[in-house]
Amino acid sequence: MESSTSTDWDSVLQFVADPLDLGFAPKATETAVLQTGGNPQVPTPPHSSDGTPNTEEPTEGTTLVSISTTFYPGAQINEHPPDVVLLSSDSVFFYVHASVLLTSSSNQFNNLLPSNPAPSEGQDAMLSVPEHSTVLNVLLHIMYDMSCAHYSPPFPTFVTAVNRLPTYGVTPKLAIVPGTPIYASLLSHAPLFPLELYALSASFDLYDLAVATSSHLLSFPLASLTDEMAEHIGPVYLKRLFFLHFGRSDALKRVLLPPPHPHAPTPWCDFNEQKKLTRAWALASAYLAWDARPDLSTSTMESALRPLAEHLTCDQCQLALRDRIKNLVVQWSVVKRTI
Repeated sequence: MESSTSTDWDSVLQFVADPLDLGFAPKATETAVLQTGGNPQVPTPPHSSDGTPNTEEPTEGTTLVSISTTFYPGAQINEHPPDVVLLSSDSVFFYVHASVLLTSSSNQFNNLLPSNPAPSEGQDAMLSVPEHSTVLNVLLHIMYDMSCAHYSPPFPTFVTAVNRLPTYGVTPKLAIVPGTPIYASLLSHAPLFPLELYALSASFDLYDLAVATSSHLLSFPLASLTDEMAEHIGPVYLKRLFFLHFGRSDALKRVLLPPPHPHAPTPWCDFNEQKKLTRAWALASAYLAWDARPDLSTSTMESALRPLAEHLTCDQCQLALRDRIKNLVVQWSVVKRTI
């Protein structure tokens, strides 16, 4: 197709293959590509060529226009057609709805939109947004209450997007709640980035997310917490994290302290004989309590205490030991694991 000012734009808008599949660049935001003949225009909706992979190199004199594959003309994400085009800092177009942005925003999308936009006459309003397409993509998914998990945004992109929400009039505490796609996406990163996610939650008072994340911080050494991270977390949530660690450590010592309950004296096992089990329990429990880690597993407890039975000749003492270990495991398992 030759490029000219009379080019049929509806016939040349094509979705390109994922750059990752072609070995060009890591996947950040899926986009569509429009080839023009040097006469820039606002891209128009695709028709018959929609979904057709285009792996050919652009011909000389053409211009590539990237369009979001979620927010594109004709996307079925709203009952009304899009009426605003957002252009990211890396020149990716996002076709969105002013009504959705205004409903989600308390400042007219960083004062880029009028509070009562006038009906357009065949031409969508175009706004330049100083955000990279990967960040803007997450921001828009949050405002539309849609999941962006299929894009697999890296955790730093989520952090940047959440931090930018207030700029566009979105309150993170109201937007990131249990049951929302963004909450699930953020929580999925808790195993790998627990401290960073906890700090992000604390900075915006996202209590539910902070609680869910805190269980992944039981093994975190508090002594390694930097001043910068402590300041970022803030005094309230920092106190809660410390109390979680200290509280579990104290609870471990409390549940470990009582020895197995003695049984009635028998001709072959009197109270003096049973003191051997009491002393052995005291030594083993002291070993566990000395380094009372808040993330101590029940299997570690059992492996440290069950060998005591090997030195007992009394069946009743062995039964008392097994019952005590079982009770200990139950008590430790119900100790609170979150802030």
